Amino acid sequence: MTETDALRKLSILAILLAAATFLAGARLPPHGPLPQPRPDAGDTTSPTPLPDKAEPPAPDDVPAPQPKPDVKEPETPAPDQPAAPQTESAKPEPIKPEPIKPAPTEPMQGPPLPPGKGPQPPAEDNKPPAEQTLEEQHLTIEPESDAEHAECTAALKALGVVFKDAPRIDDGNGCGIDKPIIVSEALPGITLKPEATIRCPAALALARWMKESVIPTATAALPEQGRLRTVNQATSYMCRLRNGAGTGKISEHARGNAIDVASFHFEKGEDVAVRSRREDSTLTGAFQRTVSAAGCLFFTTVLDPESDAAHETHFHLDVIGRKGGYRYCH
Repeated sequence: MTETDALRKLSILAILLAAATFLAGARLPPHGPLPQPRPDAGDTTSPTPLPDKAEPPAPDDVPAPQPKPDVKEPETPAPDQPAAPQTESAKPEPIKPEPIKPAPTEPMQGPPLPPGKGPQPPAEDNKPPAEQTLEEQHLTIEPESDAEHAECTAALKALGVVFKDAPRIDDGNGCGIDKPIIVSEALPGITLKPEATIRCPAALALARWMKESVIPTATAALPEQGRLRTVNQATSYMCRLRNGAGTGKISEHARGNAIDVASFHFEKGEDVAVRSRREDSTLTGAFQRTVSAAGCLFFTTVLDPESDAAHETHFHLDVIGRKGGYRYCH
């Protein structure tokens, strides 16, 4: 054995003795580390019970909400300090929508509409109809059917009414008759004085009223006066408003639908004038009240001296058409 080998062995022994001495002084802990549960064993193991009163986490443990990086909230100035002007990065105020204003009404462009079509001109000065003059009402003449007119005139001829056709009347503002006739005898031998320019339906209602009411009633109430010879009429066609007023609805006289009867002339005795006879207990009073009441069987409007002051001296008889066939008789 050489000297070098002896030194190596001595060094190894010294290292082993030092390690044995270190290990002899070290102690193991009384308890070893506990094994951690597997991640998938949470459902099978009971959770560790918490104490009865859990302490709230410290303020440092609660994360504070962070503002969005692209939005900067404006700072609220103190009450006694003016607010700082907004910068370009400040949050813009919401824009309030402006109220929608209606577009101005303008007439639509296009070809002109035929007469009577489209919007009608407004009433003059926005007056109600009762305050409008005849010119302000923009009325037109009602057309008449050729077939209906021919049927009506045939009925007149069958009753013996004496009449003749007349040219169309157009006095403007809705006054006129499309197919007028001029009646000279209401029935055979009974003159209509003066001649009446009216529409055929009004003449036909007059003839039927005379035949079925006036003549039989006169025969029963006034036999001593003989036959009825003349019917005196006050108004037939006339362009005006009702009762001759300056404003209001157009009269049926202006359309040829009405006739006013003022008196009856017999062969003998005095004429029977139409006047207030409500308290007249004579046969003459009975005659007038009877023919007045019977008038509503043939006309759609009957106004007698008891209706108003405008009709104190005549019967107003017309054939105006109303909804549902309504009639007005007074």
